[in-house]
Amino acid sequence: MVKKKTDIVSTKPALFTKLETLLTEQRNPESSSIDLADSKTIVKIINEEDKKVAHCVESRLNEIAEAIDIIVEGLKAGGRVLYFGAGTSGRLGVLDAAECPPTFGSDPETVQGFIAGGEKAMFRAQEGAEDHEVNGEIAVDQARVNENDITIGLAASGRTPYVHGVLKKAAKLGSRTILVTTVSGDQIDLDVDVLVDVPVGPEVIMGSTRMKSATAQKMILNMFTTGAMIRLGKVYENVMVDLQLTNKKLEERAKRIVMNLAGLDYQEASEYLEKADNHVKTALLMALANLSHQEAVKKLKEHNGFIRKALGK
Repeated sequence: MVKKKTDIVSTKPALFTKLETLLTEQRNPESSSIDLADSKTIVKIINEEDKKVAHCVESRLNEIAEAIDIIVEGLKAGGRVLYFGAGTSGRLGVLDAAECPPTFGSDPETVQGFIAGGEKAMFRAQEGAEDHEVNGEIAVDQARVNENDITIGLAASGRTPYVHGVLKKAAKLGSRTILVTTVSGDQIDLDVDVLVDVPVGPEVIMGSTRMKSATAQKMILNMFTTGAMIRLGKVYENVMVDLQLTNKKLEERAKRIVMNLAGLDYQEASEYLEKADNHVKTALLMALANLSHQEAVKKLKEHNGFIRKALGK
């Protein structure tokens, strides 16, 4: 007997049903005709959607600030900031971590990024690496997460099993946990200390979370580490003064910083940096307060690296 079409019950997998409801997986009516558009119209559509991202992030500034407070507290206690994600989200975490040492002079161990599938996944997708919570648990063990660390999960959809495994295991170890996602909080079934949910809405190309979702996550991660480093004295006024002089460009930038903030000429700035063993913050304090190298180092240590405090301001 041949079954009628109406007699056949559709059995959708749970993942399919979940994806059907996610904002990141919906079609965007603003780009429904993009396949017919010329190049100028395409970039205009993308640009109009990108404009919405900053406003979405703005709606979660309180949560982002709360996360920064937790990060600062953890770093002061000797902990680390550990990003975990898959695909684009994971790559953004690795990127933010990699940029902290040259920008803020932080130890490479202080902010670290981990991606499902390991280093190879940075350059080519590793199929299936994100699909199992146990892979996240293993990553936490390998990173030796402890109670002083801040574990940050990055998942545009909010449902990535690898990220869920990470956050659950990290929480059991006493680590503070943060989840950054671009779907609304009511679609998240995971307990974390801080949830930064930034629902950016449907992507220009359905499901392509390397677009608005990635832009939102990049903005948030910039805020996390920049905010924390400011709170830790890595910035004087609005200038990064703990940068590492790892290339010629940064060497010249350091001289320009000392020149501008201390009112020196190029040669004088170069001499102060040489006396300070190329440590910008020390060179600045030497110039601004007329201190020796040893005195400046001592002052900075007494005031936890804050130049303003060391100057008595």
